[in-house]
Order: sequence, then C-alpha cells, then structure tokens
Amino acid sequence: MGELRAYRALLGAQFRSVASYRVSFLAEMAANLGTTALDIATVVVLFATARAVAGFTLREALLIAGLSSLGFALADMLIGNVDHLKVYVRAGTMDVVLVRPLGALAQLLCMDLPIRKISRGLLSLAVLVAAVRLNHIDWTLTRAVLLVVTPLAGLVFFGAIFVLSASLAFWWVDSGEIGSAFTYGGRDFSSYPMPIFAGWFRTLFAYALGFAFVAYQPALILLGRTDPLGLPAWAGFLSPLVALPAAALAALVWRAGIRQYRSTGS
Repeated sequence: MGELRAYRALLGAQFRSVASYRVSFLAEMAANLGTTALDIATVVVLFATARAVAGFTLREALLIAGLSSLGFALADMLIGNVDHLKVYVRAGTMDVVLVRPLGALAQLLCMDLPIRKISRGLLSLAVLVAAVRLNHIDWTLTRAVLLVVTPLAGLVFFGAIFVLSASLAFWWVDSGEIGSAFTYGGRDFSSYPMPIFAGWFRTLFAYALGFAFVAYQPALILLGRTDPLGLPAWAGFLSPLVALPAAALAALVWRAGIRQYRSTGS
C-alpha cells in the first residue's frame, strides 16, 4: 500500500503540472498529432503514386501502417519516457531514483506523465478504423481477436525496444541516436509491406529483429492474402510470441545495467 501511495503521489504531481501549463500541454499535443499525421502522409504519398507498390494497394498499406502506428503510440505513451534515461544518468537524477524504495523503471515511467501523447494514439486508432472499413475484411472470430491482439503485442514489442535502447545509457550516455534508429526507425520500417525492402536489410530488420511481425504478417491474415515472401499463414499469429521474448531480453539488459551503474558523484 505504501508503494501504491508513492506512485499515486508521483502521478498526481504530473497531473498538477499538466493543469498548470495548459497552453504548453495543448501545443505538445498538437505537435504529437502532427508527427503521426506526417508519418501516415508519407505512406499515403508513396502508395498514391501507383495502383500498387510491391503488390500492395494504398488501402492495404494503410492497414499495415495503422496497426504499427497504434502499437507504437501505445508504447510511446506508456513506456517511451524511459528514453530520458540518458539525461537522468548524465545529470545525476538516476542516483535519486535508485535510493528510493521503489522500482527504478516504474519511477522513470511516472516521472513524466505523457498525456500529451494521447493525440498520437487517437489518430493512429482512427487510421486503423478507417483502414479496416476500406478493406472490407471478411470477419471471423479469429480475425477479430487478431485485430485486438496485434496492437497490444506491438505495445509490448516497441516497449521492449524502448527499454533496450534506453539501457544503453548505462554503458554509453551518448547512445541516443543509436537507440532512436531502433525505436522510431523500427516504427517507420514496420509501417510498410515487407516486400518493398530487399536483401540483407529486410532479412535483418524484418525477421532477425522481428519487425515484420508487428503489423505486416498479422495484416496478411486480416486481408486474407498469402505472403509474397513465402512465409506460411500461421506466421501472422506470431506477434505475441515475438513480443514476449523481446520483453524478457529487455528486462535482462535493464537489470544488468542497473547492477553495473555507478553514481555520477554529483
């Protein structure tokens, strides 16, 4: 109960901060909305120039982008604050976090309540709903469950990527750009049909790192399409099985970073 009160106090402080700076809050919400809109617009521009790209139409590509964008938006809203770890390590704020009788990761997530990112999630959800309607999916119970599970698995997967990339700061404080390549770069990569990529790049990011299972493989089942790359239909159900090992790996790396962390001395 004591821990719950402590977390409630941290969250309450963030709510009061948001209420005190309403103009800043609205501006940040608009910025987040614009960022997501630009991401979706990029997909639209690419696929609107031809009837099909790599065998996929614009409305099919929007379904993939919607699934990926919603999973990422949920992860960014709930876990993305851990990306500030490099700032806390450099400034010595991490020392304060570790001396408190609370979980370090949970504290970091509560230190900045990202309500401003709700707009990103709402727009992503709107894109996904629109894409579902545009594609006239032949609904079954399996497909309905898959539509719900896929963004949740994306939340876990992208959340694991956030924690993994942030944990690099325990060894290398200036690791932000490398981490962004896998978080935001992974979001962009998973927003497109995998056949538009080729060679080692697709092999590494799509299948070795698992980004193809965030949205592309589940979307094939929803669309009733076979995979042009030759994977069996059941590959579309692997999203949770890819997300859970990623989360386990993130937990191991996080714990290793916490164990070896040394105070800045400030």
